[in-house]
Amino acid sequence: MTLHLAEISRQVAPGAHAILILDGAGWHKTGGALVVPDNITLLPLPPYAPELNPVENVWQYLRQNALSHLVWESYDAVVDACCDAWNDFLATPSRIKSIASRQWASVIG
Repeated sequence: MTLHLAEISRQVAPGAHAILILDGAGWHKTGGALVVPDNITLLPLPPYAPELNPVENVWQYLRQNALSHLVWESYDAVVDACCDAWNDFLATPSRIKSIASRQWASVIG
């Protein structure tokens, strides 16, 4: 995560500041060893707040429209189904925008 933050930091415009919203995923925490660049602020979401985390709506869409009520014969079939669902999802940017956009979240520039 430290390396990821360093890369994001390099992409932030000079004089700008980035705020990264994080869910409770374990890899967002490194036991106090996380190095956060000065031009980034981490804003953790409260637990159990899917309405604040747009990716939760993406997972819900995939489950409801491509991955529910199905049985696969093998692990590879599961992986293939997930990859197909993801690629179909990515092929429609307007769908992504409608599912993941939040009126209160915008770039200020």
